[in-house]
Amino acid sequence: MRPCATVTSHPSTSPRAAALNPSPVPPPAAGPWRLLRPLLFRLDAERAHQLGVLWGSSGLAVWLARLAGGRRGADVARAPELATRVMGLSFPNPLGIAAGLDKDAQAVGFWQALGFGFIEVGTVTALRQPGNPRPRVFRLPEDGALVNSMGFPSAGADVVATRIERLRQRDLLQVPLGINIGRSKVVPAAEASADYRRSFERLGELADFVVLNLSSPNTPGLRDLQAGDQVQAIVSALQRPNQALSAPKPLLVKLAPDLTDAEAVGCARAALAAGCAGLVVTNTSLDFSAVAADTAGLHGGLSGRPLFARSTALLKLLRAEIGAGPVLIGVGGVMDAASATAKLAAGADLIQLYTGLVYGGPSLPRTLLGELPARVMAGRGASKQ
Repeated sequence: MRPCATVTSHPSTSPRAAALNPSPVPPPAAGPWRLLRPLLFRLDAERAHQLGVLWGSSGLAVWLARLAGGRRGADVARAPELATRVMGLSFPNPLGIAAGLDKDAQAVGFWQALGFGFIEVGTVTALRQPGNPRPRVFRLPEDGALVNSMGFPSAGADVVATRIERLRQRDLLQVPLGINIGRSKVVPAAEASADYRRSFERLGELADFVVLNLSSPNTPGLRDLQAGDQVQAIVSALQRPNQALSAPKPLLVKLAPDLTDAEAVGCARAALAAGCAGLVVTNTSLDFSAVAADTAGLHGGLSGRPLFARSTALLKLLRAEIGAGPVLIGVGGVMDAASATAKLAAGADLIQLYTGLVYGGPSLPRTLLGELPARVMAGRGASKQ
């Protein structure tokens, strides 16, 4: 079968289509972030990210975030009309944090305190690895975008598992936790299934759901795993230990936006046929055609506002093709309430952001949730058990 990894230029990601994106450029900073963002943006992007995660891992950060949420009176992040049930899990709201922001599960309590309805940590690899050489994260403020070539830097499955075990033991998790797993770089593609299985065997019991990252552009050969037969082999390898758990975990596959429509549908159907609960749509892109900034010399995956048009179009297509049953998590260009609403209208059950938080700041989740039209939530249909 042809690998589902062809990089193409899509009409939906042309500069003209990108102009239809509901989010403004540059994305506005909310609250105190208007003062802090210019200072942090003077630092190297990855260094600023590391400082943010380090701050978020502190008890003071968690306390301040909870205090800020409480000042609004009734917490909008826990508004009954935002609650939803998906994959047999109860979500206080449909907005989650995407994988990549907290790769090693260091600041889970902080993300909860900011108002997110679920958290996805990772990508976690079975083996500890440093990732690609630096610099490897770049901001494109005029586009509301980031480019990263991180290459799965990971403390490894054992370290991440120990952190999550402590959270579980102390009963600190108040929202569903997803764990995103990827292939260790030193592991040959032919042994990918066994490598994913090693990660799952260490982490699966600790997760509420597990996402298989087959679509990062920064690990050589990883996107070749999106071929239908490869998808089925990897999912099947995880289903064996998964079904042995007292409560098997929902499995999802994260797709690349650079697949053609036909390839994406084929990969989706292969994942569902192998027993996946749904899909995460989408990962970062190698297509820079919707970017206004000069990207000469940059390489890696594009995230943020320029990704919105293609990722949302693919989300809508997949919903039409696979029907109402499977779960779809929409990610890519969620920067504000308008872009979040568009994802839900395109068929997403849940939505995620990452780049939006970098530009909008810590108050963005509750600001966004407070502006979600009630009619969007009311019209989303029955829960997905």
